[in-house]
Amino acid sequence: MKKIISILLVLSVLVGSAVAKPKAKKITVAIPNDPTNEARALLLLQDLGYITLKGGKGLQATPIDIKDNPYNIKFVEAEAAQLPNVRRDVDYALINSNYALGANLNPSRDALAVEGSSSAYVNILSVKQGRENEPVVQALVAALKSSKVKEFITNKYDGAVISVVNDTTDGYDEYIDYDSLKGKTISVAATPTPHAEILEIAKDILKEKEINLKIVEFTDYIQPNNVVESGEIDANYFQHVPYLNDFNAKNGTHIVSVLGVHVEPFGIYGGKQKDLSVFTK
Repeated sequence: MKKIISILLVLSVLVGSAVAKPKAKKITVAIPNDPTNEARALLLLQDLGYITLKGGKGLQATPIDIKDNPYNIKFVEAEAAQLPNVRRDVDYALINSNYALGANLNPSRDALAVEGSSSAYVNILSVKQGRENEPVVQALVAALKSSKVKEFITNKYDGAVISVVNDTTDGYDEYIDYDSLKGKTISVAATPTPHAEILEIAKDILKEKEINLKIVEFTDYIQPNNVVESGEIDANYFQHVPYLNDFNAKNGTHIVSVLGVHVEPFGIYGGKQKDLSVFTK
């Protein structure tokens, strides 16, 4: 009997040692801390096969919605604008293209992986609800739909920013009375890259009709919506629809999209790691 017990004990130790593998070293990944871009980052990691999210979470996913984390990823949440700076302290950072470009990172050249050009994340021109059809707003819409703007985006950003405007025009709308708009100013809140740069092309188009476009640069995701809601600024150009919908719901604002202009592929960039080989070991 004692022999049998001894054999069973030995077997249990052997089985236990075979099953109990040492935990993989944590991989630190920095992601945006705003809800929609956080979900966007997690969806990219899922597409790459590095995590699995619980069913039905999608655009509302957060790290607590991760079902499987086989690579033992530790998430570091930071403000989207700070991720280019944070990446040196983590293994990887998932960064919006506008902030990547501002840090001299090009998704088509420097990203280790990028998402597909999902229409859910088209960057939009937005105004306060009720102002969508104002002639000066429609004049700006027409300018942003111009072939000049599309060509600028294609040539300037080399795939890091992709125009989604298919029905391009000469930049003017035949139904607008441009003579009545002479001397008027429309102000737009925008992040510096690429939004403010793109608006500069629209500014030149509007100038031909003696309409002034005032571009006001912001480096955060909060104030551009607040100043449009308050009426301090007429429009903004910096966000995508999922972010806007979430912002409206949480802040009681009434901002609407008037035009989808471009997509910025979301990418994963190396920090301490220079490639994705840790995910294949």
